[in-house]
Amino acid sequence: MRDHGGDMDRAIAAYGAGDWLDLSTGINAVPYPLPDMPAHAWGALPTRAEMAALEAQAKQTYKAAGAGCIALAGAQGAIQLVPRLAQAGTARVLGPTYNEHAASLRAQGWEVAEVPDPALLRGADLAVVVNPNNPTGGSHTVPSLIELATQVGLLVVDESFADPTPDLSILPHLEALSAGARVLVLRSFGKFYGLAGARLGFALGPVDLIDQMRALAGPWAVSGPAIACGMAALVDTVWQDQTTARLAQDCARLDDLAAAAEWTYIGGTHLFRSYMTPDAQAVQDHLARHKIWSRIFPWSDGWVRLGLPPVSGWNRLETAFAAMPGAASSEKEHTG
Repeated sequence: MRDHGGDMDRAIAAYGAGDWLDLSTGINAVPYPLPDMPAHAWGALPTRAEMAALEAQAKQTYKAAGAGCIALAGAQGAIQLVPRLAQAGTARVLGPTYNEHAASLRAQGWEVAEVPDPALLRGADLAVVVNPNNPTGGSHTVPSLIELATQVGLLVVDESFADPTPDLSILPHLEALSAGARVLVLRSFGKFYGLAGARLGFALGPVDLIDQMRALAGPWAVSGPAIACGMAALVDTVWQDQTTARLAQDCARLDDLAAAAEWTYIGGTHLFRSYMTPDAQAVQDHLARHKIWSRIFPWSDGWVRLGLPPVSGWNRLETAFAAMPGAASSEKEHTG
């Protein structure tokens, strides 16, 4: 099986059950408050009108007026459909990044190469860029992506972590694409809104590709409760702004903890931070003994990625850092 964050089964098997604090994902730990759920959301199949209303709201929220849009079971639902949109050819994925992109393409017969430089994406039948990237936090400007789109058959831009940094999104600029340039953008709902269990995400791009995805996805790609959550959250700009501000403060707080432990900051987004440590496996083991689960990577002995804890989790995380071998004797004080 491919390695992922959120693999709490493995944590429990290795360290036992308990009150775990899962920081192995980039999911907002302070989720959007669930709206009042109409009874028909549970008892009836979603209607076409409800699906269309959700997709229209997503286009408005993401400022993608001219694009087609489909709601799917998370960005993952879109990732699994992308390889079926064209005959298998050469695909290049800018990495290191979320491993499901390459895996889904390979499963459908694509010849896939993971490349470290955007220039090496040129000439591919299909190219994937995660912006901002998971786990490095690296980002790409809109003009650079628009230019890249002219040099590949189809550019897939995964914006799953872009909600707090809307200036990175290419969606408001799709109409600026040159003739023949094709861009498909994937958005996650569950990460920023902290409702990953709703399994909701969107694909936006050329209408013909969206129509293909709709045919592949079938008539009820998302659930009634997911539609209700999406409709409420996507219009709540007050919550969005307050959450973005809180996440920025929490990132600084986590970076201070890591600096006190003499970890090197690699990069991150508003929803996770990645650090170079002396020994990633030892760090994961230490945190796990405090019932805190972290994300490490099979391709690095030092990289550790941590999500941001809820308000109730900071004390436990700070206690675990203070007890870490080699931790600094004093820590920066935090207020607010």
